[in-house]
Amino acid sequence: MGKIGLFENGEYTITTDLEKVDFDAICEMLSKSYWANNRSRETIIKSFKNSLCLSLFHKDKQIGIARVITDRATFAYLCDVYIDENYRGSGLGKWLIGCVFKHEDLQNLRRWSLATRDAHEFYKNFGFTSLSTPERFMEMFNG
Repeated sequence: MGKIGLFENGEYTITTDLEKVDFDAICEMLSKSYWANNRSRETIIKSFKNSLCLSLFHKDKQIGIARVITDRATFAYLCDVYIDENYRGSGLGKWLIGCVFKHEDLQNLRRWSLATRDAHEFYKNFGFTSLSTPERFMEMFNG
């Protein structure tokens, strides 16, 4: 495992330190999402403890998250990206995802993946595209 990552931008910080995670804030954020609004608190905590998570703070208040499921060598799945509604539109989401790609444990990965209902244009700015060979990909969804 890599060391704890920390990024700073004025009054905003991003950290991978799980000790700083405000799980109350994260559960509240994800309860407003379309993809995780029915996830239990226990599942959220377990998923964060078993992933590389970047937490965005304004001073001491957690206002954003990005979770990466990865082997830190070949593959990463970007998920649970969320910015508090009161902080949207100021470039913090772009900064957060930029920091994900700068994290030392996520360099030189062969494949990145994500799923989104409505943020395709946002993620295109970071190099994501539609699947070039969708016939090769499969899923099992228990959801």
